[in-house]
Amino acid sequence: MRFVCTPLRAAQRHVFALIFLLFAWGACLGQVSQPASATASSSGVQSSVPGTSALTTLPGGDATIRLGSGDLVEVSVYDVPELSTKVRVNDTGELDLPLINNVHVEGLTVNEAEQAIEKRLQEGGFVRNPHVQIFVDEYTSDGVSILGEVGHPGVYPVLGEQNLFNMISAAGGLSDRAGKSITITHRDNEKPETVVISHNLEDHPESNVPILPGDTVMVRRADVIYVVGEVSRPSGFLMDNNNHLTVLQAIALAGGTNSGAKLNGARILRQGPNGVTEIPVELKKVLEAKASDIPLQAEDILFVPSSARKILGSRTAEAALQMATAASIVAIRP
Repeated sequence: MRFVCTPLRAAQRHVFALIFLLFAWGACLGQVSQPASATASSSGVQSSVPGTSALTTLPGGDATIRLGSGDLVEVSVYDVPELSTKVRVNDTGELDLPLINNVHVEGLTVNEAEQAIEKRLQEGGFVRNPHVQIFVDEYTSDGVSILGEVGHPGVYPVLGEQNLFNMISAAGGLSDRAGKSITITHRDNEKPETVVISHNLEDHPESNVPILPGDTVMVRRADVIYVVGEVSRPSGFLMDNNNHLTVLQAIALAGGTNSGAKLNGARILRQGPNGVTEIPVELKKVLEAKASDIPLQAEDILFVPSSARKILGSRTAEAALQMATAASIVAIRP
């Protein structure tokens, strides 16, 4: 039997040939576009990442911040998880990394440090066309230390231009015991700067000063006085009213005296360099405006005894001190 090649069969062969060529072309394109995977051998690790740039934005913050001793960083190499590590910059400004050991990064930006590590991996023949990323977990060199009466004291990075209020907000805001003054110590200036604030920061816009890398911000705790004994609410009170508080104001904050109070037996216990000093207070005359009100100082204890008690001398001071120790802290808000 002899087969005759009709025009229809010839056309079909051309169609099949064209389909085959298209499939072959697509397979070639897929091989070209697929990145080479990392391979490990006894001689090292090889990797290639086409289409990516060594200049990356810092995932953990501003890429312009420079690294320094004490900073904690995470270093990862694309497609080579064996080289990923979490390490702190040592005292000599170096990172101790797998395969390449110490790499000096102090004073470098994150992008510059990434390029330095990539260069070492490339020149050592460990990774082909490496792509390194650095994530900064903790800044201790170019960060700002926010200490004292804030929600979360610690070291915070300075990302771009920052001011005092932003940094306080980053640290969780002011605590209930925060006073009305903040001390800022600059890295290059031994003389600290003191600014006035309040719990409503907008009340003092002039205090929203610039904050620079390396600064230390100390939020001072408000001074405390204690009112104990025969009063309605024995407690400790913050001197948040410009650090000015008198005996009458303290008694009012404590809810007044009880009916069994021995008014003329009241006294102020004041801690001094030579121990505790007792200052008599004619509270009855003060309440009747027949005697001058007495200003209190930080850590003073205003003790109002009971007329039924017969506690004299050091026992009076001892009892008042024990009461003050047990007193809770209540913030005064003007």
